[in-house]
Amino acid sequence: MLARQWQMGEFIGDDAGSPVFAKLHLKTTQLTTYTPREAPEQAFDDSVPLESRVEQRPVAFTAGTQPLSLDLRLLMGRQWLKLLAQATLPFEPGFKAVFPVEAPDPALPTSAAVCAHPEAWQHQAAFAGRAMDGYRWYQWLVINPSPRNFSTLPAPLVITAADAGTADTLGDRFIAWFDQLIDQPLKPEENAWDPSRLEYRFQCSAPLGDGRKEFAAEEYYLGDLDWYALDVAPATRVQAQRPEVQSEIIQSFIPTSVEFAGMANPRWWTFEDRRVNFGAIKPDTTDLAKLLMLEFGLVYSNDWCIVPVPLPAGTVADVAGLAVTNVFGERLWIEPAGQMPEQVWQRWSMFRQHQIAPAESRKPSTSLLMLPTVPKVQEGEPLEKVIIVRDEMANMVWGIEDTVPLPHGVGRSGHGAAAETLRFFERLLGGPPPTPLLVNDAKVRYEVMNTVPENWIPFIPVHVPGDNRQIQLQRASLPRRIENQVGPSDKIKPRTSLLREGLDRLPQEAYFVHEEEVPRSGVQVTQAFQRTRWTDGRVVVWFGARKRVGRGEGSSGLQFDRLVPVPWTRS
Repeated sequence: MLARQWQMGEFIGDDAGSPVFAKLHLKTTQLTTYTPREAPEQAFDDSVPLESRVEQRPVAFTAGTQPLSLDLRLLMGRQWLKLLAQATLPFEPGFKAVFPVEAPDPALPTSAAVCAHPEAWQHQAAFAGRAMDGYRWYQWLVINPSPRNFSTLPAPLVITAADAGTADTLGDRFIAWFDQLIDQPLKPEENAWDPSRLEYRFQCSAPLGDGRKEFAAEEYYLGDLDWYALDVAPATRVQAQRPEVQSEIIQSFIPTSVEFAGMANPRWWTFEDRRVNFGAIKPDTTDLAKLLMLEFGLVYSNDWCIVPVPLPAGTVADVAGLAVTNVFGERLWIEPAGQMPEQVWQRWSMFRQHQIAPAESRKPSTSLLMLPTVPKVQEGEPLEKVIIVRDEMANMVWGIEDTVPLPHGVGRSGHGAAAETLRFFERLLGGPPPTPLLVNDAKVRYEVMNTVPENWIPFIPVHVPGDNRQIQLQRASLPRRIENQVGPSDKIKPRTSLLREGLDRLPQEAYFVHEEEVPRSGVQVTQAFQRTRWTDGRVVVWFGARKRVGRGEGSSGLQFDRLVPVPWTRS
């Protein structure tokens, strides 16, 4: 056995001692500011996950006359009636009569968002006149702050002066309940979504010395928010707003060897756990990450030690140095690697953030950013899905609404919803049969333009203001083509909030998308409800967006000024 160990080189040693004692010098600071896009700076709030604060989008059904879907309206109504029952206030019939779920009128074009779809119409009709619309009551409470004058409510809802105080208190509780139900930006300046880039943009900062350390996320859209989503921006030389959050930690500990599943045993003649087999990995010549992982796991794994340092969420930590004492009594002072000017050419390391600065002015960043994020987020079915593709034949870009939200809070195929909407307007606005054309033997007829499905929203190229070369994409509209319609045609508007940007404001605003954000592969943008649980046990829900790569170019078949064959008919 000894000869075999000598033959395999187990007796070959290095003049190096194992670490037995270490002392770590660590400088920490806390994130204190948060800035979505170009909005005013806000205080950093770690009472909610950072994903919720960054990704939250307004929850609104904007395709029709309802600013909120029916399922949420009914939920709010049931919650208010539950509060009335707990306080033994006999006003349930009055609230159902004054704030009812209204039945849509199928004879009005404004009811197309509901009446064009059988399932949405059935849901609305089932609750019309029977349930309370809680959102209408919520709007009344917000418009009339406490103390409220309930005498302005119409009959049969009469709240006496004896019950006004209790109702006012319940109203404040109801508003607080809904505001905590779904995290959403209450003001436009709180929204980090950049519609022209189809991604989120935000910044954070932490006091550092006599200035601040800035972190910027310019392109966040994948839904996995962590330290690598932010870059190190140039520091600002302003007086730190909260210098008390800066501290220094000097910690002594005994180094512990690294252990992980599948770790190679440093000694021969021992059986290893085969649940993780690094030897079975077959990386290609271009798989640099796999090669680095294999070399670490199979060759150098027993040369590394762990330095456990617990840090609170929202901390920016910098290692000033590490004093290590080995078994020979030697004490070594270790500083972060890559700090010297002659090491610029090999300045690379893992867990280091990119710096937004010219290469010649960059200084190596040794900060470790611990964001207040969660490891797991549950994502619901997409309520909105938009596919933006290039159409080279028509020289246009199309925003295809693949999934659109219906008024009762369910996502529906955009193609099917568009066909049902067109049939609704054909029944409502279609005129009498046209006058028969003169009989002739022509084999072709002239057509001004053909049509595309209503869920195809056009984007046309326009010049960037002040530049005669660069272009951007502007949302446009196609006319709704209805056979035998009397009067002018309506313009088709998008139904998803992703593409309705600016349409629901007064006055309406144009919507532009940067041309470079739509590659030839296209992009897919979805919006769905996200749910997680925070450290205090509270459930957090928000409505967030995701952007993914598309599936290539598309063709709408849109053509103008063409001759088409006359359909053959049997005589």
